Amino acid sequence: MKEKKVNSACETCPEYSANGLKKLGVNIENTDYVVALAGNPNTGKSTVFNALTGLRQHTGNWPGKTVIRAEGAFEYNSKKFKLVDLPGTYSLLSTSQDEEIARNFILFGKPDVTVIVVDASRLDRNLNLVLQILEITDKAVLCLNLMDEAERNNIEIDERTLARDLGIPVVPTSARFNKGIPELIRTVNEVAHGIIFCDPHRIKNVPDNINKAVKKLSAELKKQFPGIPNSRWIAFRLLEGDKRIIEALESGELV
Repeated sequence: MKEKKVNSACETCPEYSANGLKKLGVNIENTDYVVALAGNPNTGKSTVFNALTGLRQHTGNWPGKTVIRAEGAFEYNSKKFKLVDLPGTYSLLSTSQDEEIARNFILFGKPDVTVIVVDASRLDRNLNLVLQILEITDKAVLCLNLMDEAERNNIEIDERTLARDLGIPVVPTSARFNKGIPELIRTVNEVAHGIIFCDPHRIKNVPDNINKAVKKLSAELKKQFPGIPNSRWIAFRLLEGDKRIIEALESGELV
């Protein structure tokens, strides 16, 4: 992960808050970037969503689903960001409707940045989802939320080491107190603009026979479906017999 800092927007303008943030609420038209907000349940994800967009949000159902879809927007440095709050989930292995929606949006929707909200006081329980998301996307930010709870329980986290190991920027926050939100906004902006380059952690200790099969299948997928997102990850899912991925491939949804 490589980083270069840029100056933030005017911090004294009355219509702005959080060092350059302008909350747009339900105004999600003509946005420049799409940001997905993912995370386990009970990580304060909704509080982060509200801190970025305001209390107003556009809600509806995901297409063909009964799960609620929440969207909002914010403006930063004259760029508009559409924020999509994904269902809280513990995994992306598509064993439930919520998991399938979250996975499909990150994979097929190709958001410009995926913000993964985790509970800093229970980080070990959250890392499973983090690692799964990093297998899918190249642009992510880890929002280390509920830092106040972690501090109250005398939990210390080496954020720089965590960022190095995960290959993505890590931003500590306490969203309910608006702490760390300015840093989160700047980081999302810099990842979206390519100022911060992510090198996300990927599984490397794959047995040789599986690795060869994945590489061969991945190459075939690229040949048959130019522009297909993350052919390596899709190859893994096909080898595991993921019916939803097979259906998406046959229907053309993957491209």
